[in-house]
Amino acid sequence: MDGEEENLQSPLQRSFSLPGDQEEPLERAAESGSSGGSRTSSIVTLFYVVCTSIKTLIFSNKLNLMIPFGPAAILVQKLTDQSAWVFFLSLVGIAPLAERLGYATEQLAFYTGPTVGGLLNATFGNATELIISIFALKSGLIRIVQLSLLGSILSNLLLVLGCAFFCGGLVLQKEQLFNKAAAVVNSGLLLMAVMGLLFPAVLHYTHTELYFGKSELALSRFSSCIMLVAYAAYIFFQLKSQRNLYVPLNEEGSQIEEGSDDDEAPQISKWESVIWLLIITACVSILSEYLVDAIEGASIALNLPVSFISVVLLPLVGNAVDHASAITFAMKDKLDITIGVSIGSSTQIALFVVDSFFCSPWLDYWASYGLKLSAF
Repeated sequence: MDGEEENLQSPLQRSFSLPGDQEEPLERAAESGSSGGSRTSSIVTLFYVVCTSIKTLIFSNKLNLMIPFGPAAILVQKLTDQSAWVFFLSLVGIAPLAERLGYATEQLAFYTGPTVGGLLNATFGNATELIISIFALKSGLIRIVQLSLLGSILSNLLLVLGCAFFCGGLVLQKEQLFNKAAAVVNSGLLLMAVMGLLFPAVLHYTHTELYFGKSELALSRFSSCIMLVAYAAYIFFQLKSQRNLYVPLNEEGSQIEEGSDDDEAPQISKWESVIWLLIITACVSILSEYLVDAIEGASIALNLPVSFISVVLLPLVGNAVDHASAITFAMKDKLDITIGVSIGSSTQIALFVVDSFFCSPWLDYWASYGLKLSAF
């Protein structure tokens, strides 16, 4: 009888009769609908975050109106042989990218504190010049690299730091304080860098015929190794062993806790800052290649010495990040970060960038120059 009753069930009833451990069709449909809705919501949220980030980074500064000069430089280079125009457009196009690089680094500094923030600003502040120098080295333009790095050191020490002090005092109308320990360490390292770069030049101009060339090359290599070790020790000193010496000072001259005086909030997240740093660095790399290729042609067309272009124009654009960041922090009474950006950038170039280039194994043609920077 049970079998007969089971056979008497309609096909519609049998189609809806499921085992006890199987979900109902309506429940599965509801779950699939909710998962589809959450997926759509996440896509909309991601699109909103991307649009907000682009609006914040690209459309929030009038200087970004010069960004189209970069693609224009590439177009002019492809269509014509006007090296002067390619150089000018590339130089102008790199300037807003360098400034936005500093902005993204400043946003990232909100999540790292003032000490690491100053180191990040110094590092990415030199990213533009480092990229330009790499492309110049690939083209064999050793003298341009040496002069541009020398000009960058002088620009950071004199122009950037001087403008930051001037603007900070002009806006705040008070005596600003900074951490003496950090300034003394940077000054000592810069003095050692000057000695390391000066001794090979002295040896070159006071040479004897017996060991001409060999002694200055050996001294250059030795100085490079010593300065690289000194820079590594400086980073360890700043971030690990003596980190308490780099705590900012308040108006009374006493140390304050990191982040305790900041009422500002970052405008983009940490990962957005990292992604934008990578994107902008890639754009600077593309324009730097066109800029380097047009330097010699622009020098002839504009009747400008290559030394003037290398010492003045290239550092002026390359230090746009340091210039903007140092002035911004000085006007916010954050003089420790200002010094870390300007003097720290010069220290990094003198102790790390120059010596890294000289010690690189694929730069055999640098060996004939050594570390002598006889620009004038």
